[in-house]
Amino acid sequence: MDASVVVTAIESPTGDQIAQLAVLFDDYRVHHGELPDIAQSSAWLQENIGGGALNVFVAKIDGDLVGFATIVRTPASLRLGHYWQIRDLFVPPRWRRTGIARALLARVRQEAEAAGALRLALQTEEDNAAALRLYRTSGFVEVEGLNSLVMSLPPAT
Repeated sequence: MDASVVVTAIESPTGDQIAQLAVLFDDYRVHHGELPDIAQSSAWLQENIGGGALNVFVAKIDGDLVGFATIVRTPASLRLGHYWQIRDLFVPPRWRRTGIARALLARVRQEAEAAGALRLALQTEEDNAAALRLYRTSGFVEVEGLNSLVMSLPPAT
């Protein structure tokens, strides 16, 4: 890992932090096939981070934003606790294979443990070999015997 990678949590984002993150977040969305919309990305981030629904960790090198991870804290009803789920993890292609994603994962794990989370979860596509390799070598294991199901709903009017 590059020693100059600094990972921090964004808890009460400033307008400048949201604007900077929105550019990278929009790149992430485009990477996954969505149309670019920095204004909407910015508004969505402000609503979800500012409203407490989403926690964000950012990685910087020399002050430049080079990656992020978004986290949701989810109640674990049977164990009467909570777990953290990594919803998004993104490092732009030019910064990949430099240790940034590992630094993000390590910081998220550290913070989850400190918060008393029972586990740290994530999901990715089964054909995302690079991500799966990263996650497996970072200590994540596949869950056997569970299926992931989803129901699409019509857009709100």
